[in-house]
Formats: sequence, structure tokens, C-alpha cells
Amino acid sequence: MGSRLGDAMSPYLRAHASNPVDWYPWGEAAFEAARQRDVPVLISIGYATCHWCHVMARESFSDPAVAAVLNEGFVAVKVDREEHPDVDASYLAAASAFTRELGWPLTVFASPEGRAFYAGTYFPPRDVRGVPSFGSVLAAVSAAWRERRAELDATASAVAEALAAASAVRTDGELPGRAELDGAVATLAAGEDRVHGGFGGAPKFPVAPVLEFLTAAGGAGRALAERTVRLMGASPLHDPVDGGFFRYATRADWSEPHYERMLTDNALLLRVATELGRARPSDEHTGSIADGVARFLIDRLQLPSGGFASAQDSESVIDGERSEGGYYRQDAEGRARLSPPPLDEKVLTGWNGLAIGALARHGFVRADARSLEAARRSADVLLATHVRPDGSLVRASLDGRASSAVATLEDTGMFAGGLLELAVVTGEHGYAVAARTLVDTAMAAARAGGGEGRLPFAAPAGADPVLRARGLEMPDDPAEGAAPSGLTACADAAWRLYLLGAGDAYLESAERAMASVAGIALERPLAFGGSLALMARLAAPVVQLVTVVPDRADIGGTDTGGTETGRADVDASAAPEEPALLAATRSHEASVAVIVDERQAREFAAAGFSLFEERTARNATAVAYRCEAFVCALPVEDPSMLGALGPRE
Repeated sequence: MGSRLGDAMSPYLRAHASNPVDWYPWGEAAFEAARQRDVPVLISIGYATCHWCHVMARESFSDPAVAAVLNEGFVAVKVDREEHPDVDASYLAAASAFTRELGWPLTVFASPEGRAFYAGTYFPPRDVRGVPSFGSVLAAVSAAWRERRAELDATASAVAEALAAASAVRTDGELPGRAELDGAVATLAAGEDRVHGGFGGAPKFPVAPVLEFLTAAGGAGRALAERTVRLMGASPLHDPVDGGFFRYATRADWSEPHYERMLTDNALLLRVATELGRARPSDEHTGSIADGVARFLIDRLQLPSGGFASAQDSESVIDGERSEGGYYRQDAEGRARLSPPPLDEKVLTGWNGLAIGALARHGFVRADARSLEAARRSADVLLATHVRPDGSLVRASLDGRASSAVATLEDTGMFAGGLLELAVVTGEHGYAVAARTLVDTAMAAARAGGGEGRLPFAAPAGADPVLRARGLEMPDDPAEGAAPSGLTACADAAWRLYLLGAGDAYLESAERAMASVAGIALERPLAFGGSLALMARLAAPVVQLVTVVPDRADIGGTDTGGTETGRADVDASAAPEEPALLAATRSHEASVAVIVDERQAREFAAAGFSLFEERTARNATAVAYRCEAFVCALPVEDPSMLGALGPRE
């Protein structure tokens, strides 16, 4: 039979093109076929680097006998959760009505109307310890569809109604103060594994958004983040050869990891490690972890085009056999003799935004020009290929070919956040203007949604059309596991725009968005690390630091964004020492710290960023302006006069 997946944009779908299963990609055609044949729909959701997705593909979807049952009695749909995160979120929520063990592969049985009536995750080829085989599940679902259709319809309706009620948007709430944030830190500290680091038992995830919150909270929170990063960095979760972190560990001591390496995890962990290293420049261990993660992102995940791949697989072929983790268990010499696990070369707009921001920040703090250049390459290629002429975003692409999937709120917020970090680091106002346009479209989409009390941001592209046609779309999920939610990402970008002087409306939107989730975030801090991190920044004093160098100045052999000492082919010992004022700006714990020349300051001001108005050098000498909520002191040349933030340390 001909495959509908062979030309798919998703590498995950392409990997299933040779299955004997008559797969459909996500779309109206699958549901129309199910309606015409009067059969249920199997929706199988996973991603290209998912180990258990590979296992189920080999055990069940490659089995001609299983495929014959599927093809006769079902319409089978294969979904890449990274290409269609809104589809994944909708059916993951539905699956929670049937199982507490959520994850991927996600296996959902639905009516031709798309409503789920049964779901699970991985099903083995034979019954194992109370888990039914996939064949048994197919037989039971087929029998129920023929003999108890009314019961299945009632179940599907009840699940849909429960989800609709649970997803009602709440916009009330108040932002937390210092005491409430300290309470969230205490809750997390109570769940700390004081021996191995991290939170809870096995399986154990790095939960980078939580570490970002703890870092932003300061004090005991920052100390907890430092312990966790240090212990993770010394554990099997961290790859000592390539420098990146694996997805998660199956044991509490971080051993026996699942070896896929995700762009999201590593970008966010780079951001955390860079910040911890900035706060403690004498702690070279944390700084070296950050440098290693940056090296992994650039050397392993950055594609020749400049964009970043979504992940690297856990499996590779060794001596003709598929091996999960075998490549990663080798030392550098051993790996050199093997072919590395493949990349999922799908370029996701939001995830690339995380990498852009993290690498730009690393380049600024660590004076690493290589990180800065990698961030700039990704930003430039995405601005050229993932922003359509009408301003709308492409969700994903592969080899320059755009996916038809709708861009989500996380794409808008994460990309805008990365562009803003890059603007601050390079002094190039165009990146900030592009970010402001993205955030403005999300705010306009929210207003177009109508009604008082709505959230301040909405996905400009709207919901997935197949979900929307069936009333199955859900609002952006505010909970955060491996990455910040779209709501948080947009709010964070809006807050950064406010810091640059784009206007109070951005601060008000950021505060309103975070107030809407403050109550549940304080109750469940492990699931809301990203939003709590922004709440901690909103609760802190606003300090802005703008250091202005003379136009076309050669300050320490550097442009304003990074130094040549970050390049691998430059002798760092021969590079001029950076002026103390610039070094102090890089290490300062201001809400935003910028180094620009006079021309760049004028361009920022002309583009509507008031923080840069009338910011000039003095007598051909670099000076720094320290401001507190836009009230600025006289410019200084002496870095000792910049002051520390005190309460946030």
C-alpha cells in the first residue's frame, strides 16, 4: 500500500512511512475516512527521539498481523507532538481521564468526531504485569465499538465536557510578594533529594524552569539551584564528552538515563548555569557546565542552515544492532569510531528562540563570541524563513520546507524573548523591533478574542483547525514541565520590552498574565517554574544598566556584543584585557544590562525604546547609566560606583 507519510515534513512521521500500517497524517482526511467507514480512530502521538516510541514501532506497528487488524477496523493517525503541540495537549488532557501514567507514545482511541473514549501510552506486544498487549487492546476496542457504541459515545462526551469545564480561563488573582515566593522555595526545598540533587524519586527530570525560578528567587533558592546543577553536572545525566544533558534518568541517582538530548532542556539549563556562573564568577565548575552545554548546542544541534535541530536520538546502530545509549556510553575515542545517533532536524520556532536567548546571554556573560555568533545565525535564518510576508510565524520547518501546522503562543513568546536577549547583547535594535511586533500581534489577537477579563496574549494563528472544527481546542496550558508555557514566554517578552522602555502597557500585560496563574503556581511550584521565575523578577526592584562606548570604539578588541577571546581560533592570552567598566556590566545583576555604542543608543531611542534616550559616552570615554525604574543616576566611569542589588543576592 502507498504511504501517506513518505513526504511528511516530520522526521517522526517519515520513520513510520515503511510500516504496514495504513497511516494518515493529522488532518481532516483521516476523520472523514473514519466517518465514511464508521470505524474508530487510533491517534498515535510521539516524537522522533522518543525511545519507547521506537520500541512500540518495532514491536507493534512493524508487525503485519497487528497492522492488518488496525487497517481493517480503524483509521490510524500518526502525530508528531512537537509539530502539533496543541493536538498533543488536547489528547494528553483527555488521556488523563483513563490513566495516571501519561507520556509518549500516547495512544488514543477516538470517535470519527475526534472525541477520545479510551487512551493509554505504551502497550507491549504481549500482556506484561497487568498491562494488556496492544493486540488485546485493539480487540477490546473493536468489540466495544460494535457492541457498546452508546457507552463509548457517553464516555467521550463526558470527557469532552469535563475538559471544557476544567479549561475555563481564569483571569483573577494577585501577584505574589516576597513572602509567598519564599514559601514556594520552601515547598521545593522540602522535596529536594539532598543526596543526589533534584526533586523526588525516579524517574527524575532536570526541570529547568524550576531551577530558573530558584535562581531568580535568590538566597536559599539560588543555593538550592546551585546544589542541583552541581550534582547534575557530576552525574550520568550530564554527557562529559559533548557537554549536554540527557532527557531524564530512570533512577534517583541520575543513572540509567534515557539518552535523548533535547534542545529545550539544554537551552534552558544553559540559561540557568550561565546565570549561576555570573553570580559567582569564582565558581568555575558552574561556568564550565555552561560552556559545555553551549558547545553541545553549537557543535551537535546547530544545523548548517543556522537553525537548531529539535533533539538528538537516544538510539544508534552499533555493529548492525540498534542500541539505546551505546554511543553515549563511549568515551571520546570510542565515539570517534561510531556513527552518532541521528538528529531530529526539524527546526521549531519557539525552541530556537530559547536557544537564541540562552546562547546570546552566555556570549555576553562569558565574553564568548562563538555563542553570540551561533545565536545570531539562528535568529537571522528564522527571521528570513519562519516569518511570512504577512508577519505570521511558521511553526516548524525541515530542510527549508515549512510545516502546515499552526504556530502556537510558545512560538511567539519564545522567539520574541530570544530576539530581545540578542538585541540587548548585540546592541542591534532591529531584533528588539521584530520582537515587539511579535508580542504586539499576540496582544492584538487576545483583544480580538473579545470580552473583558480575557488573558492578555493569544496565539495569532488561532487553534489547530481540525481541533477547532470539533470543539476540541484548549487554551494554552499554563503548566510547565520541560519548558515555560506560551503564556509565560509572552509575558516574559513583554516584561523585557518594558525594561527597554517600550511602554507601561507591556508591564501591565505581563503582570496580568502572571496574576492569572499565581494561585495555582504557588500551590504547585514544580509544575510552574517558568511563571514563578517571572513573578520573582516582577517582585524585584527594577534596575537598568546602560553602558555606552564611543562610536566605532575598539574597546578591548571587541564589538559591544562579545569578544574575540570566545573564538576557538584566537589565542585568549594574547587578547587585550577588557575594560573594567564593560566587564562589570557583563557581571552585574541588573534587571537588564546593555553595552551599546552611541549610534546604537540613538537607534534604540528612535525606535521607541526610551531607556536609551540621551545616552551618550563622555569625552570619548565609556560611561554607565544606572537607572531604577527609569530614574537614572549621573553616568559614571568607575565600575565600583555601579552598586549591587543587595536584596536579590
